[in-house]
This record gives sequence, structure tokens and C-alpha cells, in this order.
Amino acid sequence: MTIDLYVDTSRKGISMAVATGGQPMNARTMDESARVYEEIVNTEARGEILGESLDTLLTRVGATLDDVKRVMVTLGPGSFSGLRTGVAFCQGLCFSGKRELYGVTTLQALACFAHEAAGNKPAGIVADKECAEIAVVIRARTGFWYMRLNGEEFFIETPEVVERIKNAKVKAIVADAPAQEDEALKAAFAEIGASVSPDTGKPLDMWAPLFSTVKPSLIQEANYIQPSYFEKLKS
Repeated sequence: MTIDLYVDTSRKGISMAVATGGQPMNARTMDESARVYEEIVNTEARGEILGESLDTLLTRVGATLDDVKRVMVTLGPGSFSGLRTGVAFCQGLCFSGKRELYGVTTLQALACFAHEAAGNKPAGIVADKECAEIAVVIRARTGFWYMRLNGEEFFIETPEVVERIKNAKVKAIVADAPAQEDEALKAAFAEIGASVSPDTGKPLDMWAPLFSTVKPSLIQEANYIQPSYFEKLKS
């Protein structure tokens, strides 16, 4: 058995999943009966249960750590403690050279949740140049948002989010709860007729196509929540 491991500690708590290596299950790839997938989502968890969570998932699917060949971890933006523990844990798993480590930004991973809605494409398909019709919007702080659009990431205020999604004629948006509840953003999403997908509740192996677009590396640098860093890039 060949297993992929997905780890996200960039947001609240821990999300971890193990899945059959390769493409995620959907109508165009594999029959659901042939798919192995198990996940743990614990919004209150801390880094110290990462090892325990992995053991639990492997037991559920009847696999061992030796079956894990690829590890994908989110690099943020996110909290310092969450990202530090998640990235370090995954680096430790891959240090022996028995498995490859892939680091992806949180927004890059979340964008996979919208691809099917954007153009009747299989879930999670990501080309080298991402579809300009897909956007990701999650809260950074009051009035400011992290946004991914057409392969670029921004730290911007609400009016600029609205302007960018209108100019890009975005058709599908992945948004967290604050973005879905913000009145200005809600109005903009409705005006352009974009489908809105939540940033939670979907299987993490929808991120699997990123294995083919991101180069594996044991050295991964987390992007801790530092709005001032994004502000410097704009100046």
C-alpha cells in the first residue's frame, strides 16, 4: 500500500489525513470502493498530538509509517506555534529519506477546493498557471484579508479584494467563515455570481494534484502570520 499524508496546522487546531497515493477519488479517476481515506480534524488540538493522530489514522487504514511515501504540509500564512510544530513534525518524518516532503501555502491548498466548481474540471486539478477564475479569501485581521488569485498571494484590505475579484471575473471562491459573513464581500460575491466554497469540510486529498506541481524538499520555511511582511512587499 502506498499512502500520502496531509498535514495542516496553519489554521485552528490540526487537520490530518491519509489517502491512497495518487489522484483523489472522483467520478473521473477511481471508484470509491478502491479509495483509502481517513482524516482527523480537531480544532482544539495542539502540536503534541500530531504523532498520536498519525498512528490512529494509519491503524484505521491498516497501514504503517513505511507505507507513507509522500507528505504534504501547509506553510501558512498561519500562527507561529501551529506552523512551527506542523512543519517540524513533517520534516522529522521525512528526514530519513524514506518519504518526500512537499510544502504548499495554505491558500494554494485551499484553491484546490474550488477547481471543480470553476469549470466542470475534476476536483483539484491545478495547472502550472492557476486558473484566474478561482480566488481564495481568508481573514488576516479586521478589515484585511489574505487572498490568492492567479498564483499570487496578497495581504489587502476589503475594497481591494472586491476590486480584484471583479476585474478577474472570478467564478469560484474559497472563503473562510469571516469572509462569507463580511457584508461587503458577500455583496461582491453575489454581484459577480461566483460560487462560494467553504475552506473546511472537504477531503484533504483534493490537494493531491499539487504533488505534480510542487518540488519536494526537506527544507521548508513556514509563513507565520506577519501582516507587516506583506505590507513591506507592497511598498
